[in-house]
Amino acid sequence: MLFVETPSNPLTEISDIAALASVSKKAGALLAVDNCFCSPALQRPLELGADIVIHSATKYLEGQGRVLGGAVLGTRDVVMGGVFSFLRTAGPSLSPFNAWVILKGMETLKIRMEAHSANALEVARWLEAQPGVARVYYPGLPSHPQHELAKRQQKTGGGIVSFELKSGKEAAWRVVDSVRLISITANLGDTKSTLTHPASTTHARTSQESRDAAGITDGLLRIAVGLEAAGDIRADLARGLNGR
Repeated sequence: MLFVETPSNPLTEISDIAALASVSKKAGALLAVDNCFCSPALQRPLELGADIVIHSATKYLEGQGRVLGGAVLGTRDVVMGGVFSFLRTAGPSLSPFNAWVILKGMETLKIRMEAHSANALEVARWLEAQPGVARVYYPGLPSHPQHELAKRQQKTGGGIVSFELKSGKEAAWRVVDSVRLISITANLGDTKSTLTHPASTTHARTSQESRDAAGITDGLLRIAVGLEAAGDIRADLARGLNGR
């Protein structure tokens, strides 16, 4: 199996799904794509040649962080073969209530993802203009290394923006400690904006050397841009960025 997450967490790196599908097929391997950051509203890996798509349904599919859940999708042969037989015998299935909550959330998925993306682009553009910000990672920006690829295989840049602060960890913590509107958590995909410091949360169990090699510095922050007014999100981040 060839497994890829695109966009990646937290640097929003984009992988060419169609090209990887070609490579995996030549090798006789299945291509599995983690589509959590985009959701089916923005990216359709199966249409680009992937064999399996997985989602953390806790994130954008449900949309408000109310339940835990996941989804594995693919052709009938793949899903009804190994995946379904495992679920049937091992039992890691959603409760009916959680499944219902996720289904209700998916009714608004398209309009939510469009709004998340519009807000994220506005926030990303604003962050690029801030003197304390060294770099912004967002596929919807022309400065992103895979911007053209993202335009081909995604409908928008998505709702996740990461940015690196010039003054490192001290500046990052100042932003985290200063926000009032934005929720401080490692979760994402909520209607409410969430902020996390990847080096000390999502990637804390990897070594410093591995984080450095991957570009996950102590000054990096990831914001999952929510559905609040973009101006309010900017104002909340500005508290820490301006040193107040």
